[in-house]
Amino acid sequence: MPSIKTETLINANIKLCFDLARDVAIHEQSLDRASLRAVSGKTSGILELGEWVSWEEEHFGFLQHLTLKISELEKPNYFVEEMVEGIFESFRNEFHFKAYGEKTLLVNVLSFELPYGFLGKMTKKVIMRNYAKSLLKSRVEYLKSAIEDSAKK
Repeated sequence: MPSIKTETLINANIKLCFDLARDVAIHEQSLDRASLRAVSGKTSGILELGEWVSWEEEHFGFLQHLTLKISELEKPNYFVEEMVEGIFESFRNEFHFKAYGEKTLLVNVLSFELPYGFLGKMTKKVIMRNYAKSLLKSRVEYLKSAIEDSAKK
């Protein structure tokens, strides 16, 4: 399963980065362009191991639902959110954190597969990969900004 990887240096300590990356409200705000909102499961606060949230969002003019669960978590080094239910064949989003003094490197690795065999593979190659890259970049940029703003307080 091919993946999309970003690396972002954040001017904040690892604990703050780790906690705010799991915050439901920040996640909602980071994908505002998709009208993302938490509709069931843990709909506020910081997600912990085994907790899940169902997201409702609009993509390509269609309302989508995606339920993600924190399937792995090692404080404050990494966590993984995986699809429990949704339109994807599979969906895995890894967040890895490495401290550099009072700065933190966030490495985000998103892997997904679409259903529908050959049609799904072509859609992924032609449309979804670039769209997912754009969404991931937007989310990580927002997360960095929110964390750095919080660190200044």
